[in-house]
Amino acid sequence: MGMSVTVVDDSKMSRRAVIRALPDEFKLDLHEAQNGMEAIALFEDGKADVMFLDLTMPEMDGFEVLAKLKESQARNFVFVISADIQPQSQQKVMELGAVRFLHKPLEPEQLKVVLKEVGLL
Repeated sequence: MGMSVTVVDDSKMSRRAVIRALPDEFKLDLHEAQNGMEAIALFEDGKADVMFLDLTMPEMDGFEVLAKLKESQARNFVFVISADIQPQSQQKVMELGAVRFLHKPLEPEQLKVVLKEVGLL
């Protein structure tokens, strides 16, 4: 498949839940970050073709990560996975370039459907 995948969440338990939901082919070049600063570093190292991003994190939140990626005109796929159900948050992440806004807890079947919709499966 040849793509790198990064799961970004300050909660290790939440990162593990996302990783468990990922199809096997997405686990080949898998990286984890516990905040936005780590996520950007992985992106800059070419390790975030696909990113699963939480919004609420210390140091740099998901909105800031999305803004930096948009600034760099990155052509990666960013899926926001959040417990935030505010319509304005969902609208903002889409404006910042997220491919989809997914709600926690993430269901494996839901994720597979979304990955197929965007052509990654």
